[in-house]
Order: sequence, then structure tokens, then C-alpha cells
Amino acid sequence: MKKLTHLRLYRFLLFCLIIASLSACASMPGVTTVAFNNRQVEYVLAGQGKPAVIFENGLGGQLHWWAQVLPAVAQQTTAFAYNRPGIGNSQEVITPRTGDQIIEELRSQLLALNLQPPYVLVGHSLGGLYMQLYARRYPQEVAGLVLVDSTHPEQFKGAGAPENWPKMVQIMMNASINSSAQNEFNEIDSTGQAILALPPFKSSNTIVLSAKKPMAETSVLAQDSNQKRVDILRLHPGAKQLWVDSGHSMPLEKPSAVISAIEEILQINKK
Repeated sequence: MKKLTHLRLYRFLLFCLIIASLSACASMPGVTTVAFNNRQVEYVLAGQGKPAVIFENGLGGQLHWWAQVLPAVAQQTTAFAYNRPGIGNSQEVITPRTGDQIIEELRSQLLALNLQPPYVLVGHSLGGLYMQLYARRYPQEVAGLVLVDSTHPEQFKGAGAPENWPKMVQIMMNASINSSAQNEFNEIDSTGQAILALPPFKSSNTIVLSAKKPMAETSVLAQDSNQKRVDILRLHPGAKQLWVDSGHSMPLEKPSAVISAIEEILQINKK
């Protein structure tokens, strides 16, 4: 059992370690870096139409993770992806990396680019946690929500708590992400608490995409994580959950599933 638990953690760490190389290998046209509020922000803005689709990356992930998704969406409407501070070419900041701080930075950037709400919010992994907070904090600004194997608000509670990880795994984790991502990681619990303190985002315009492959793992940690994959639907009244034959890196493994979910939300908004 312990061996399987460690295997699960090592797979997670490998996922973190390959983020940079995968991002570097991917390419997306139109990526630019501009000054915003006295700091450099790397982003891509493509397409035309409303509602705009806004992409939020996972922990340490770069906007290139959406390289197979965003161009397809941009053929139908406006699409925006960016790198949070300290990731890629986006300048690091000293402000706290709480979920509320991050979504306020995002809102400011969108308005500065004259992208008006409501938006379709799409978040992968930790990005899904931020988009859950956005939807609960500002439901009037949200036309739809797509969670791509999203982090659960209580992801690191119970058996999944980092203090339960082996010491070596903790060391490897700290070595696999930069300081900006580490600061975000340190605020995951506070962001989750902020989400659960707000009323649920009640909308049928919500699709929860969950990775099917990890469900076959049977370690204590995997079982805890998979229970949260199931439970996340409970937090979104009216949502639909779709199980995708993919691992956690769904935007890379199964981009068609992400595109289809976004298209479904866009079609609902046209009615």
C-alpha cells in the first residue's frame, strides 16, 4: 500500500517536472508580452465574439498547455490565455498568491484589454480552483464554467495533506516548481476555504471534466484524490460531469474533450 502511495506521489512530481519542457515544446501563435500595471504579462488574445473564453493554467503550467485548444475556440469566439506572475515571461510580483488576489489581477487584465463580462471560464487543475472562486465571487460575470480535472477546494485535506507525504517527496516537490508556483501552492488551502465560504455557483452552464485513468489507482492517496474527483460535482449544483479517458494533463492528452465542452457552453449561450 505504501509503495503504491509513493508511486502516486512520484507520478505527480514527474508531472510537475515536465511542465516546463512540455510548455517549451508547444507553440501558439500570437503570444505577446506587454507591460500591465508596471509589470510584464505574457498572454495570447485571439478570435472575435462573445462571450470571451478565459483560460487559467494549472500549478506552474504555461499558456502553451492550451496550444491545441485555444486556436479551435478562437475560430468561434474571443479566446484569452495568460501566464500568472512568475511563470513564463510574466514578471514575478510580491503580492500574496491567494486565490482572491489572482482573480482580481485577472479581472483587471481582462478589462484593460476591453474584454467585457460575462465570460466562459476554463481552468485546469489549480486553475480550476481559481475559476471556481471567480464564479462564486462574481457569478454575474460568468456565462459558463469548464473545470478540467480541477483541484478540489479541500484537495490537501485528509489523506492528501502534504504533511502525510514522505519527506523525500516533499523535497522533490519543492525542487520541481519555482518560487511563484510554490507561493501559489502554499495558498491552496486558503483559496479552498474562500470558495467554500461563498454560495455555490448554481448554473447548468457548468461542465466538470474528470480524468478517468487515475480512478484505476488504489493507494490511500489515490482513493482520497479520486473521491474528491467525484465530490467536486456536489459543489456545483446543476453541473454535468463527464469522465474523460485521460490522465491529469487533459489539455495535452485529450484536447478534443476540452474543446467539445467549451463548444457546448457556447451553444447554450447562443440560445
